[in-house]
Amino acid sequence: MQDQLKLALVQSDLVWENPKANRKNFNEKIETIKGKVDIIVLPEMFTTAFTMNAEAVAETMDGKTLSWMQKTAEKTGAAITGSIIIEDDKTYYNRLLFVEPSGVVSFYDKRHTFTLAGEDKVFSKGDKKVIIEYKGWKICPQVCYDLRFPVWVRNVEEYDVLLYVANWPKPRIFAWDTLLKARAIENMCYCIGVNRVGLDDLQNEYCGNSEVYDVLGNAISKLKPNRDMIDVVTLERNHINFYRNKLKFLEDKDAFILL
Repeated sequence: MQDQLKLALVQSDLVWENPKANRKNFNEKIETIKGKVDIIVLPEMFTTAFTMNAEAVAETMDGKTLSWMQKTAEKTGAAITGSIIIEDDKTYYNRLLFVEPSGVVSFYDKRHTFTLAGEDKVFSKGDKKVIIEYKGWKICPQVCYDLRFPVWVRNVEEYDVLLYVANWPKPRIFAWDTLLKARAIENMCYCIGVNRVGLDDLQNEYCGNSEVYDVLGNAISKLKPNRDMIDVVTLERNHINFYRNKLKFLEDKDAFILL
């Protein structure tokens, strides 16, 4: 069990529907990370950008991107995570992959498909909340639009980190900033959001605003809006333990069953 968890947050532009170019881009970015980190976090649909053209760019669980993630994790000694388009049993998923240096793969399928963009018509939604245990830390992975639904991520598992990867557009970035902070405060956990930057082929603009909030809702990342950049952030277990023991807000949470 580690008292600290060090994450490299990769806020990046994406090449439209071009997995090979995006893998090359992230290879180059990852090589610039200085020192050892525990987890490297990439955005949502990091090989394609947020496209509904799933049939043309979907991969399988034995495809090139998962293989690349496994090789990268082994090479860097860090877990690597982000979502890609996966075809599984003739069904498409916006699937977050969490790949450890050992080669172990965990995944989470986006629960809330984004109806405004027609994602629900192309992708099947996930039906399982996932908690990944890594180096003694409990991580709850989520994808973009999931951020708007707090009941789904209510902290009943005593997880330590709530992790969102996203393609969240600039016109609604105030909601992104506000909800990330709210999720951290209400769940008494670190809440991380890694969002892309740039302009996609549908002329949607993204400004990043990737951030890490601590248990009290304080922002602790040095990432800047509208910039292609990486920030390394260290999470402290003592911070979580101190405020959960002092404030005990999670002990007063409502009991419920999600149907």
